[in-house]
Amino acid sequence: ESGIVPSHARGGKTAPLPRRYRHCKPRVSTVVIYHLARVVRQQLRSSMATIIDGKKIAADVRAEIRDAVVSLKDKYGRAPGLATIIVGERKDSQTYVRMKRRACDEVGIKNFGAELPDTVDEAKLLSVVQDFAANNEVDGILVQLPLPSHIDEERVLGAVGLEKDVDGFDPVNIGKLAMKGRKRGFVPCTPKGCIELLDRMKIDIRGKDAVVLGRSNIVGIPVANLLVQRDATVTVVHSQTRDLQEKVKRADIVIAAVGRAEMVRGDWLKPGCVVIDVGINAVDDETAPRGYRLVGDVNFAEAKEVASAITPVPGGVGPMTIAMLLQNTLESAERRLSDKN
Repeated sequence: ESGIVPSHARGGKTAPLPRRYRHCKPRVSTVVIYHLARVVRQQLRSSMATIIDGKKIAADVRAEIRDAVVSLKDKYGRAPGLATIIVGERKDSQTYVRMKRRACDEVGIKNFGAELPDTVDEAKLLSVVQDFAANNEVDGILVQLPLPSHIDEERVLGAVGLEKDVDGFDPVNIGKLAMKGRKRGFVPCTPKGCIELLDRMKIDIRGKDAVVLGRSNIVGIPVANLLVQRDATVTVVHSQTRDLQEKVKRADIVIAAVGRAEMVRGDWLKPGCVVIDVGINAVDDETAPRGYRLVGDVNFAEAKEVASAITPVPGGVGPMTIAMLLQNTLESAERRLSDKN
């Protein structure tokens, strides 16, 4: 046995048969098995989902914003401004605010900020928000949530004002998302980032069946409304939904935002669907440096074998949230400056 695959089996070329197959007999079966194995391997590779790289897409968005900020400054003489307000010393909140301020610096957006103790009274906090609302160099105001229990969150957020509500949480801005044909205000950053990922990946939304897991005011409801506006047929499922798995199985697009680690399994998914995983959950892992690792609401290892495209956690939706905050701040500055000139 020479161990050479006949030329007709290699498109006119000869090639050595891998050593592990050379003991096989008869010879024809050896060739067939070898090429069948290659086909199977190719099919397995092609069936793996495309990983939607949120970090790269967010970097592209930031680069576009950086260029737009330069143009805005050249035209109007100032950069956009974002005020971030944090109350208390929660480590996670401090981290988020620090990331947002750093992102502003990277794209040329001017930072304004206030750090208040968790003992601050509501009147003082409202005064700080109102001062930023009156400042013409501030185009967006972000109050980092959660606030201490003695403060009325709704009242504080209401003081931001529609034109500077770059977080998109004002009831009027949320309401506009649900009304067909109305001029939109600011869109909440995470839902906006989900749609941006689909668009940047050239995934068509129109006519698709979409399932949103979760009905929060921050993600679930706004992203469902955005999908409806893009002509998807949308089902919102939640803790009281019957036949949950069956409903998810019908979806061409799945957006998971329930806050339950790896709840959505691979066998819940329709082959070839697109998965946007908004969840970020810490699970114990003794092998990880910090004793835990971050996972989404979807079992990534299983889902990537079924879906055509999927966001990882971390590195998927998360980077887009801050990028959309920067984009909303830029849009606010463009609106306010163009209205004055």
